[in-house]
Amino acid sequence: MKKLDKIYEGKAKIMYLTTDPNLLIQYFKDDATAFDGQKKGQIVNKGILNNQISSHLFERLEAQGISTHFVSRLSDREMLVKKLDIIPVELIVRNVVAGSLAKRMGLAEGTPLKERVLELYYKNDALHDPMLNEYHIRTFGLAADEELAQMLEMADRVNKILKEIFARVGIRLIDFKLEFGRHQGDILLGDEITPDGCRLWEVGTDEKMDKDRFRRDLGRVEEAYQEVARRLLNRAESD
Repeated sequence: MKKLDKIYEGKAKIMYLTTDPNLLIQYFKDDATAFDGQKKGQIVNKGILNNQISSHLFERLEAQGISTHFVSRLSDREMLVKKLDIIPVELIVRNVVAGSLAKRMGLAEGTPLKERVLELYYKNDALHDPMLNEYHIRTFGLAADEELAQMLEMADRVNKILKEIFARVGIRLIDFKLEFGRHQGDILLGDEITPDGCRLWEVGTDEKMDKDRFRRDLGRVEEAYQEVARRLLNRAESD
């Protein structure tokens, strides 16, 4: 598959056209940002690790009936994906209180939730991704009612599958971000699933194994990403 022109560059990825109009190449960068880009840096080999982790998790989700944009891992940093018309609504799935939810509700991080919480945000960097509800989405035409219903249902299924995958390697899935898009009439899970967009805590110690180590200057950032990849891929080899 030949890589053609760059069509988009974000904080962590670059998207390229290919000779197939329905397929793109997604390139994973080492760049790291936090607090709406106010904090910037690099995490050594993050792009390689995130490509490994995301490819593995997309394959596991596909095997359990979740339709994603993933086609194949092309190289250390490149993933072949289906071209999506991205729906500008991000879903945050929360299983435990952490991050902005802790601040908004005045609760300590780690507080258990009676049930998972789904939050919706407008995907717009210039507006700092404001929180939405279904009325905003309907009124401003961000997604059709049936599309939103499908996204919410898929998010619940993804949460159940990912919680089980991570639990088997001694990791708690605290919360995570999902993005979806349209492809030839279908709603597909897109973007990535990595420690950049998930909160992952060590079972038993609650040690952070995600980008919060970068956000909060906790140190050992590269080691955390490496450990997540090692556990997931080693478990896959032994299964």
